[in-house]
Amino acid sequence: MDMLDLGGRKFRSRFILGSGKFSLDMTKRVIERGGVEIATLAVRRANAGGEENILDHIPDGITLLPNTSGARNAEEAVRIALLARELGCGDMVKVEVVRDSRYLLPDNRETIRAVELLSREGFIVLPYMMPDLSAARDMATAGAAAIMPLGAPIGSNKGLLTKDFIKILVDEIDLPIIVDAGIGRPSQACEAMEIGCAAVMANTAIATANDIPLMASAFKTAVEAGRKAYLAGLGRVKDRGEASSPLTGFLEDI
Repeated sequence: MDMLDLGGRKFRSRFILGSGKFSLDMTKRVIERGGVEIATLAVRRANAGGEENILDHIPDGITLLPNTSGARNAEEAVRIALLARELGCGDMVKVEVVRDSRYLLPDNRETIRAVELLSREGFIVLPYMMPDLSAARDMATAGAAAIMPLGAPIGSNKGLLTKDFIKILVDEIDLPIIVDAGIGRPSQACEAMEIGCAAVMANTAIATANDIPLMASAFKTAVEAGRKAYLAGLGRVKDRGEASSPLTGFLEDI
């Protein structure tokens, strides 16, 4: 069976849900309609107890992927990850280190440091990063279980602006490449999977749709279609037309 392997953990679904922009009562419906097995959450929404605890709205059996949103350096990312573990969120963590408050672009250098520190603490580390081959190699060496390059600035819905650079990572890094941030349409999720990405994460594209559960279902189908297309091997592209059936000679036999 074609499974997504993250640090030795196997998953059937390759669609990862970012839960940051959903109301709490919508979270469960989106997870179910999207066929999701992994859902991210900000540690600030997983407070211990209280009526606003997102953990009460995530179905049983879902693997939690807490993120270090708000961290400005590696040390802050480690503290947030350790807090998430104490709150019962497990030992898989999405590392986000962002110092740029305008464009919310990840700091690759600090992210590499965070990956190394968290790997020593026994975490399965998935770093969110600018798609740069040298940085991705350093993250892999530091102990990353996957690489999560952005497709476009977070929350922008602009799609695969970094497609060519992501494809380089797919070709050169021997880890799952998971597109994180910027995907705005199911067709873009499908395209990411077609070029060999192991999974796609989406949040804003679903949270801002008119019918949120239906859009989650659309992303599920798109990710599955893109994966099948990649495994099947996409057909060749030619500069001129080529008939799929003979154009001449068939009348001679009549």
